[in-house]
Amino acid sequence: MSMSILLPTNLQQCPSPSFSPSTPLLSPSPSTAFSFVGTSRRCLRLVTCCVSSVQSSVANGSAPAAVIVERDQIRLGLPSKGRMAADSVDLLKDCQLFVKQVNPRQYVAQIPQLPNTEVWFQRPKDIVRKLLSGDLDLGIVGLDTLCEYGQENEDLIIVHEALNFGDCHLSIAIPNYGVFENINSLKELADMPQWSEERPLRVATGFTYLGPKFMEENGIKHVTFSTADGALEAAPAMGIADAILDLVSSGTTLKENNLKEIEGGVVLESQAALVASRRALTDRKGAIKTVHEILERLEAHLKADGQFTVVANMRGNSAQEVAERVLSQPSLSGLQGPTISPVYCTQNGKVSIDYYAIVICVPKKALYESVKQLRAVGGSGVLVSPLTYIFDEDTPRWGQLMRNLNL
Repeated sequence: MSMSILLPTNLQQCPSPSFSPSTPLLSPSPSTAFSFVGTSRRCLRLVTCCVSSVQSSVANGSAPAAVIVERDQIRLGLPSKGRMAADSVDLLKDCQLFVKQVNPRQYVAQIPQLPNTEVWFQRPKDIVRKLLSGDLDLGIVGLDTLCEYGQENEDLIIVHEALNFGDCHLSIAIPNYGVFENINSLKELADMPQWSEERPLRVATGFTYLGPKFMEENGIKHVTFSTADGALEAAPAMGIADAILDLVSSGTTLKENNLKEIEGGVVLESQAALVASRRALTDRKGAIKTVHEILERLEAHLKADGQFTVVANMRGNSAQEVAERVLSQPSLSGLQGPTISPVYCTQNGKVSIDYYAIVICVPKKALYESVKQLRAVGGSGVLVSPLTYIFDEDTPRWGQLMRNLNL
């Protein structure tokens, strides 16, 4: 009986493999009850070739060149689960961009403030892959995920590299006991006499691109990498690895599993970043305008994060005199300098100026010291309020993005 298979368009484009009808597709055991012949064998072989090609591409973190498909909506990819997902939505909310999900089980949402934008919730690694394939235009992911699955692809462009959440670093960790007890640096680890071509250093990791790349760049030859399910921290104790390469936040989990980081063993520092498809920004209608608005909102909020407005009244004969007293204190210079304006009072029916109002911006860590210094030079009635946004004359990263896009 002959069999025909209707291939999807993308599989129809796969090159036809060379084969001989006499060559078995599979190597079944004698008990296998099926055999493939004629058209069935040829169709199945073609499907297998195409699917294998796609799977290989996905497994390696690469993707075919993005094809810009005509659509009206700009697609923004956000992490679908975990702390990164909540922090991404919270950051957008702080920027007055509210992600509206009709149903929490749905993977698509809207942002009313950006009517031409759809939000798609995806796994972080799939966000990178879909940016490369053209299915997404923008995305928020960790720099570690971007580097591992983007693999320095030129179509990926970082719009904002520091969104102030998801902080961690990718690092090598080894046991703090046994033959590793006195090993404290990457060089010492590489120089251990145990490692050879027959017995290489075994590293368990989920970063199968960044790991080998890092070792090669550091001249470490006798090393092999393996992936492990579950917690990597258990791999050395189980004897299936000598070291691990994993993300580290506080380091507590490493210590609890008798592991330690080593000098020179940090592969990269990571936090959440806004990433875009270069081709989408240049070719998709409305994409660059949407990115500009998102970037301006992000920069204004992130610059204001941790900043406070301090207002106080101070007696003085002139604004110049008050300014000199304020600027004599190291913590009172503000972002560009203090703003000083007259306070008008009425005395005996006449308007007079006895006080001047001082307005400065100070970081949270310097807040109390700034208030003390302000009072020391005559400030009174000090008011403190947190800043929400600081809009610059121009968004610094916008200019950099335009230069990167040659626009």
